[in-house]
Amino acid sequence: MATEATLKAQPRQEQGKSATRKMRAAGRVPAVVYGHGDETRMVSVDAHELAMLFKRVHYENTIIQISIEGERAPVKTLVREVQSHPHRGELLHVDFQQVHAGEMIHVDIPIRLHGTAAGTRVGGVLMQVVTDLPARVLPDNIPEAIDIDISGLGINDSIHLRDIKLPEGVEPEID
Repeated sequence: MATEATLKAQPRQEQGKSATRKMRAAGRVPAVVYGHGDETRMVSVDAHELAMLFKRVHYENTIIQISIEGERAPVKTLVREVQSHPHRGELLHVDFQQVHAGEMIHVDIPIRLHGTAAGTRVGGVLMQVVTDLPARVLPDNIPEAIDIDISGLGINDSIHLRDIKLPEGVEPEID
């Protein structure tokens, strides 16, 4: 299953360009925690702590426990959007979606290929058309990735979704 991570946040009242510039200059990143049926909360997180977390985990399918200052219990969230500066790469804003136990959520699960395709040894080229699998899953059952062994693939062979044994509780969302 996917790893869980923790992050500390402080509530914020200020909005607007001036307030967010001051916040970023102080080493904080503005963020929002939202979820249907829950109040949207504006928070800020430490920029360095967030950058280190994003280097350590695949944040698009990792449950992040956010401890908001002044609230009793941490909030389970998924990162839904990350805005960064186009040239400097610094984080500008993050959207966190609150998740609830027992409620199916949408995630994109990375697909990892293992082995060497037999067809590549005789002049074939391996093409990975799909790199993530859109799926619905319970928050506690999010897999880190879907591993696929490609060592049996010859020239003109392919692997289809029906050929993959998905982890329990994963429902693919294919159009």
